[in-house]
Amino acid sequence: MDKSGKKLTVELIGKQVNVNTDMAMFITMNPTYAGRSNLPENLKKLFRSLAMTKPDMALIAEVMLFSQGFRSAEKLSKKIVPLFKLCFEQLSSQSHYDFGLRALKPVLVSAGNVKRDRIQKIREENQNSDVSIDEVAENLPEQEILVQSVCETMVPKLVAEDIPLLFR
Repeated sequence: MDKSGKKLTVELIGKQVNVNTDMAMFITMNPTYAGRSNLPENLKKLFRSLAMTKPDMALIAEVMLFSQGFRSAEKLSKKIVPLFKLCFEQLSSQSHYDFGLRALKPVLVSAGNVKRDRIQKIREENQNSDVSIDEVAENLPEQEILVQSVCETMVPKLVAEDIPLLFR
């Protein structure tokens, strides 16, 4: 029923179907992404268009790094995003390359895993000392951890000719 109390129905394939006004359908399209195409015009007319803005990758990276326990997330996010931009601009054009948010997220998650692994290893080595997790985390080289994560997650995806370019 709608707000006025009327029961709403539509005909679909010869059947009367009740319409729930609390239900909605959304279609996400990104036709510039590999393997995608535009929605046909007859279907476009059935939906209201909505434009999206380009996401702020630096802010997203900063929040993700903070959530992974990085204390210098603001500084690191301002370095990792330009690295991805440079990779997009300067590495060869390969159909499997992606230097957007989809590729950035695994690098940041991996960096968090590397950091936690290092903290755990240091704690195991210093079981008898009174060193707290905060003290251990404070002294870890976060930029080095992020570089290690980039190497572990991005390098295996690169073609051989592009690997030296990444390390310049």
